[in-house]
Amino acid sequence: MSLVLKKVSKNFGDLQALKGISFSLKKGEIIGLLGPNGAGKSTLMRILTGFYTKWKGEASFFEKDYKKDIYDIKKQVGYLSENNPLYPEMYVKEYFRYVSGLYRLKDPPIDRLMKQTGLLEYRRKKIQTLSKGYKQRVGLVAALLHDPKLIILDEPTTGLDPNQLLEIRELIRELGEKKTVILSTHILQEVDAICDRVLIINKGEIIYDDRLENINKNQKQILEVSFDYRIETEALSKIQNVGKVINTRGFDYEIYAKGTKDIRSLVFDFAHENGLKILSLQLKNQNLEQLFNNLTN
Repeated sequence: MSLVLKKVSKNFGDLQALKGISFSLKKGEIIGLLGPNGAGKSTLMRILTGFYTKWKGEASFFEKDYKKDIYDIKKQVGYLSENNPLYPEMYVKEYFRYVSGLYRLKDPPIDRLMKQTGLLEYRRKKIQTLSKGYKQRVGLVAALLHDPKLIILDEPTTGLDPNQLLEIRELIRELGEKKTVILSTHILQEVDAICDRVLIINKGEIIYDDRLENINKNQKQILEVSFDYRIETEALSKIQNVGKVINTRGFDYEIYAKGTKDIRSLVFDFAHENGLKILSLQLKNQNLEQLFNNLTN
């Protein structure tokens, strides 16, 4: 196992933020960390990044002790925070050189990561001129420059358009093939699209831990999609493998697939062929949504 936690607790005065959390993660896993506000997700991530050093319990990363070897562990952790603090006045490549200097990297893979994240053509632009989506990419590259073994992503897809969303999802999946990735998000669709396993935390305790495939058994696929124009539901119903279509409001639709086959590419093709722009597209997992609501309400 790459990461092991045993009975980890953290108090803030009389408030017990974490209550004896235990779990283990292995290399090549993408874990979705879910929980309502105040559940303890941020506290857990701050312990894993080494921000909090005073807590009870045991934790190890590739057999290094979190309390004894925290400086060595920090070198192997990449973290993208929800707020993604950047230096807006710096140029993109200049910022990456600065971050590389902090890690004392001799040959940082700046150009490779910029190409991988679609930032190469923006390398001479100031960060403050970039869109929200591209700023997210800058933060992600900064978290990956030192080739970490553990990657912690806090709301990495917030503010991305559908195309950017697909690209970042694909990048996270690639990272998850060789590294351990923890994805903290409020968007259940992101967990369904990216993760292998789900951890649900509530009131400082892990209340659920299972592989996503077990949650998704016999799951019916439902897409929530918004177009820039109103479309007749009959037209959408003619897309291959589509069963029922509901116009929930305005330009928003729920598209129910006939089977479990992913129909997102077919919906994208339909939009392209009919000159439509997809404003948002999310996969709705009723099983995961029901599970989350039942456990946290």
